[in-house]
Amino acid sequence: MAITFLWFTAGLVALIAGAESLVRGASRLADSLGISKLVIGLTVVAFGTSAPELAVTIQAGTGGEPDILLGNVVGSNLANILLILGISAAIVPLYVNPRLIRQDVPVMIAITVLVFILTLNGFLHFRECLLLFTLLVIYLLHLARNSRAEGLLADIPKKKGSTYLNLIYVAAGLVLLIGGAGWVVDSAVLFAEAAGVSELVIGLTIVAAGTSLPEITTSVVAALRRERELVVSGIIGSNIFNLLAVLGISGMVIPEAVPVNEALLRFDLLVLLAASFACMPIFFTGHIISRGEGLVFLGYYAAYNVYLWLSSAEHAALPVFSNTMLWFVLPITLFTIIMLAIREWRKRARVWKSMHNGQ
Repeated sequence: MAITFLWFTAGLVALIAGAESLVRGASRLADSLGISKLVIGLTVVAFGTSAPELAVTIQAGTGGEPDILLGNVVGSNLANILLILGISAAIVPLYVNPRLIRQDVPVMIAITVLVFILTLNGFLHFRECLLLFTLLVIYLLHLARNSRAEGLLADIPKKKGSTYLNLIYVAAGLVLLIGGAGWVVDSAVLFAEAAGVSELVIGLTIVAAGTSLPEITTSVVAALRRERELVVSGIIGSNIFNLLAVLGISGMVIPEAVPVNEALLRFDLLVLLAASFACMPIFFTGHIISRGEGLVFLGYYAAYNVYLWLSSAEHAALPVFSNTMLWFVLPITLFTIIMLAIREWRKRARVWKSMHNGQ
């Protein structure tokens, strides 16, 4: 078991180093083209930090571990919203670009709903994964067109740098990601077998948290450097990439349809849907994710993990915990979010009315 833990740790280190190398090289290439931080966050940073998930899902799918494949994607997206935004907002309140609320957050929600619908039959087929990948291409083309139309690529100073050196960073990152993904998946399977825990739970928790470490590192550093816009755009972009690119590409390279665990449909995908929808009113209120909201995100992520492990162990405390969350904590949170959104809407309506009357 000690050797397995050593390989698992080495895999995570390789994933983090690979993602860092990939993001560094790709970001510098993007900077040399004069691309804005919002676009970099939605594309370069999102792709770079989603690369570990892609490497792990392909490795898991070709290795015959579909629960780790799907569990990693769903768990990573949950970790992005609840854990990473939670930690980053707890460090410093995060600014949310209004464009994200108008365009990219609704895209993330719509894609999450689509994936849920596609999995209802118990399988993800090649044609469905091809649809997801096609939507990714359409989204990127739409993003590029809007960026030019809104002038996001204009008047941004271009930075000089060695193109060859940046390409080496990208190539080295991909090699580390592929190697690290294999170590993480193989070790996670052994952990599951030794602990008597399902591969789905391992994928939703340990593997998902491990492959989300690049997002955590990138977001925390960005928050500490007050690059608050980069944090939120990177997370939203990463979630979109996970659903469209990671599921789409991995599903196309695997020869057979990917089976969907029933537990994933009954609980985990529903939690992801709820967390995705919750982003709209929270982001809408003042275009800021406050420290308090960040702590709420962290609390729900902790509760989600507690539920998974209690359920996996069939612990006697599970019914009490579930009922407390379902009938007390969730309703209070939902009521609070709705009231905050209504208050923000009224505030903006008063401002608009006063400006209109002033004219």
